[in-house]
Amino acid sequence: MNLYDCKILLVDDEKALREMVCGFLEHAGFRHVSAAENCREAEKRFFAESPHLILLDVMLPDGDGFSLFKRLRKITEVPVIFLSARDEDESRLRGLGLGADDYITKPFLPEELILRVTAVLKRVYRVKFVQEEMIALGKCQVDMGSGLVHWNPVAHEDRDEAVRNGELTLTAKEYAILQKLAQERGRIVTIDALCDAVWREENYGYENTLVVHIRRLREKIEEDPSHPKYLLTVRGLGYRLV
Repeated sequence: MNLYDCKILLVDDEKALREMVCGFLEHAGFRHVSAAENCREAEKRFFAESPHLILLDVMLPDGDGFSLFKRLRKITEVPVIFLSARDEDESRLRGLGLGADDYITKPFLPEELILRVTAVLKRVYRVKFVQEEMIALGKCQVDMGSGLVHWNPVAHEDRDEAVRNGELTLTAKEYAILQKLAQERGRIVTIDALCDAVWREENYGYENTLVVHIRRLREKIEEDPSHPKYLLTVRGLGYRLV
């Protein structure tokens, strides 16, 4: 199962927060997000939709999240993350003590929510991000399964023989860069994020090296590497794959 196909049910009585959280999740790529404003509506949606994860507010107009959680636990083991404005340890421990999978205190950062949702889904269902197998970039296609760049027949005599013959191989660093850009296709990926994707925890000081790998990657995927059309530089921020 693809991570982004998991169904998420949000239960919260604040309309603005429901809209905001649903927006966060959908922007992150989750395709099936629904919301309920009270316990009654939440139970109806649960039986109708069979969600893979529930984001559950503690204080609701027709009851509380703890009681709803207990009712659902009698019939299902669906993972639950509590959302609450309460920051007291007692409330947090109560939620976790009941068997909840996580507890987030409002207000929270969008990145924190996405990370926790992703962590719970991957742990419970062992789901994975589905990588795009073939990335089309003009006259070439990158096979992410093999790390090969396939070019359509071209007549550019100024390109090297390997390109004219139709196939190039990505290095490990080039593959990691392109993979990260493809995951965020259309959006800006910062220099720090790319360095982290390539060099992991030892990413400090690799900005200049990243520029070299970007240039070499462009030589393999761009018709005119000096005037790129697909792997673009966003000055002062990072790069974007369009």
